[in-house]
Amino acid sequence: MDFDLDGRVAIVTGASRGLGRAAALALAAEGARVLGVARTAADLERLAAEHPERIAVAGCDMRDPEQVASLPAQAIGRFGRIDVVVNNAGIAPAARFAEQDWRTWNEVLAVNVTAPAVLARAAGEHFLAQRAGKVVNVASTAGLRGKPSLVAYSTSKGALVRFTEALAGEWARDGVQVNAIAPGAFDTDAQSAVTGAPEVLEKRIRKIPARRMGGVAEIGPLVAYLASPLSDFVTGATFVIDGGEAAKL
Repeated sequence: MDFDLDGRVAIVTGASRGLGRAAALALAAEGARVLGVARTAADLERLAAEHPERIAVAGCDMRDPEQVASLPAQAIGRFGRIDVVVNNAGIAPAARFAEQDWRTWNEVLAVNVTAPAVLARAAGEHFLAQRAGKVVNVASTAGLRGKPSLVAYSTSKGALVRFTEALAGEWARDGVQVNAIAPGAFDTDAQSAVTGAPEVLEKRIRKIPARRMGGVAEIGPLVAYLASPLSDFVTGATFVIDGGEAAKL
């Protein structure tokens, strides 16, 4: 299937590792030009080396709204336009709610909720003017059903889903689509505490009807679809990709 992404320009946050890296590579493979964003310079350079003609990179602290708001201008300066935003960057510090300090709570909300909103608004100025654009927010199944010891994270991802729905309704008449992806358990560095312990991994996999974790490359086609003209009538939706775990709860 041709996703018709030639000439499109996308920003992908949290692009240095895991699902963000997979999303950036998938978009580039389909012909898009990508500004990959993260804090880790070395990992970003390795990403750019995969498609040097299509991927540029930029450092950004997602806790800093001014840095986040500057990203669309950077993409336009590098590639001449902006068509797609993939809000993937996120943090998930685990702790019992009664023991987690408010500084951590505020940081989770800043990275997982405020940064996507700031980036969507900054890119949205261009999307609304050109009457076309795509926002893809990477939420989580934890935003659909809360998880103990991840109260801040679950709260933030639930807010991101509601943000997706509200903004989709507001921008639909302007030709801009806003959707979310809710991944479940994927084999990424963030899951190393699970994948690195056989007994823990076995227990985790028993909760997944597919009896495995997702591979990072499996998110790429969904991101490409939501970034493409093929999804122009799709907006305000949250796509769960979790091997059936949320469906059985």
